[in-house]
Amino acid sequence: MRMGKSRLARALVVVACLVGLTACANLPDSSAPQALGTLDRQPTSAGPTPPISGREPDQLLRDFLQATSDPTNRHQAARQFLSPAANVRWDDAAGTTIVDRPDTLRESRTADSATYVIRARKIGELAADGAYRASDGTLENKVEMVKVDGEWRVDELPPGVIIEQNAFAKSYKRYSLFFPNLAGMAMVPDLRWISARKDQLPQRLMGLLAEGSQEALAPAVRNPLSGPITLRGPITKANGETDNVGVGAGGVTVDLAGASALDPKAKELLATQIVLTLAGAEVLGPYILLADGKPLDDRYAATGWNRADVESMSPDAIAHNRAGLHAVRDGSLVAVTENGITAAPGFFGTTHTLQSVALSPDGQLVAAVAKSGRPEPEPERTLIIGTYDGQGFPVATGGTFTRPSWPADGTSAWTVVDGDRVIRAVHDRSTGNVSVQDVDITELTAAAANANAPRGPITELRISPSGARAALIANGKVYVAVVAPQSSTKFALTAPLPLAVGLSTNAVSVDWQTDERVIVTREGNVDPVAGVLVDGSGFTPQTTQNLTPPVRVVSVSPDHEYVADSRAVLELTRNPEGGEYYWREVPGLGGNAVPVLPG
Repeated sequence: MRMGKSRLARALVVVACLVGLTACANLPDSSAPQALGTLDRQPTSAGPTPPISGREPDQLLRDFLQATSDPTNRHQAARQFLSPAANVRWDDAAGTTIVDRPDTLRESRTADSATYVIRARKIGELAADGAYRASDGTLENKVEMVKVDGEWRVDELPPGVIIEQNAFAKSYKRYSLFFPNLAGMAMVPDLRWISARKDQLPQRLMGLLAEGSQEALAPAVRNPLSGPITLRGPITKANGETDNVGVGAGGVTVDLAGASALDPKAKELLATQIVLTLAGAEVLGPYILLADGKPLDDRYAATGWNRADVESMSPDAIAHNRAGLHAVRDGSLVAVTENGITAAPGFFGTTHTLQSVALSPDGQLVAAVAKSGRPEPEPERTLIIGTYDGQGFPVATGGTFTRPSWPADGTSAWTVVDGDRVIRAVHDRSTGNVSVQDVDITELTAAAANANAPRGPITELRISPSGARAALIANGKVYVAVVAPQSSTKFALTAPLPLAVGLSTNAVSVDWQTDERVIVTREGNVDPVAGVLVDGSGFTPQTTQNLTPPVRVVSVSPDHEYVADSRAVLELTRNPEGGEYYWREVPGLGGNAVPVLPG
């Protein structure tokens, strides 16, 4: 299928403790959970508090579960509650589980021994590198206790660490590591949960960057801080001081061995990932970046780097709405402006057959699902690709299509045909041709035997702005998968991770706010709109003020959120007087419209 070269050329300007999340797995629908990571409490430098003398075994066991939230020195704080034999046997590196309100149930007790069962709802799991995974279900562990020198101590317990979620939130904080996408055009966040003092944070974050991304994400990113590039000595303040690095003002200096041999683009990517990672962790600049003892880039030799120097590749900047609000109304594409509602120019604004539409991030290309107009048993729907102000060309047919989705580079529109076939409509910049390519979802379907893996049909698919991940709804549940290239033209969706685990009603729509966060809508009137982070943590319900469920579609950007409910298209708006959010109707669109933002 060929579009005019000139028209398309214009169009395409183109931490080893337990996991605990405040409400992303098996979430209670009656209350809005607090997102983990909002508390900035640092572990103290003093030694751990010893067990209270004379505690009853159930009390001591609860104290032990609170102490497990401090991973310092192989959980030294928690080990004080163990018998000498258990201290030797306990494998605290076997895994970390975050739980909600654990119960300690006595099974038996004598004068010198007792058996308890710890029973709790699982919230998530934390890997040794701080990577989080939402989980669901019930944890049940048996613990044996004995008296040691007249004091109760834990004598036998399963390997691994259990952390109560409130204790987890006090000790751990979420940070984002950044890695360039394969095209080197956007930074992809890799979320980690870390328990560290502020003065330890720069070194810890740089160490994690050097170790690379999570294994599942690795096919979609690259790491400038790897291979021959290493840290050359410790991180210091900008003036060279080694004490309290990262605490307050004073900046930081990072010297990178081997970086002087990099080309300018590689140096820029290296600087960007470091600056965004440290700035996002509130490690203040300026950032003095050296390559083998000399400035990494002479432009910043005098002043150092600051976040503003690299902001253009941040998740917020990449996902920024550059084309304004549009909508599908009465089967046509319309633009919503300050002056009212106007039909889009060209084919898409004049037809009345459209079901859903996606705009490329620059607003110049359109991917639309339309009625085919063919008699039965011919396919009912057609995928159409075209220019915003020109013609559209059919490229695929099917019984159903999910609404299309463009990554930030605007080179391909993704959709799902008939619930189980993922395709990309790809524009070839050199020829002007549009071709349709199948995406390999073998890993998704093969994982379906796992209760936490996607099961069809896929009713929503959204590509993240960076193009590194895909959010999807399958059988009413939300997942995020990695977009993994298999060759220069072939892609696969891999490593599915459940998000918003434990919702009591089916998810209906999902969209990327940035590469770090998606917004989900679901059936029913209890928390019908909520945000969740890309690792499954930080589930945050949105206000329901003025909403009239069911909520049908969500379309969002970093600075705008729109939904279509049963009566209108609404925008999430902050009340200028009280500062509270509420949903405000977008005038002129009516009840059957669907909001459309670029992406």
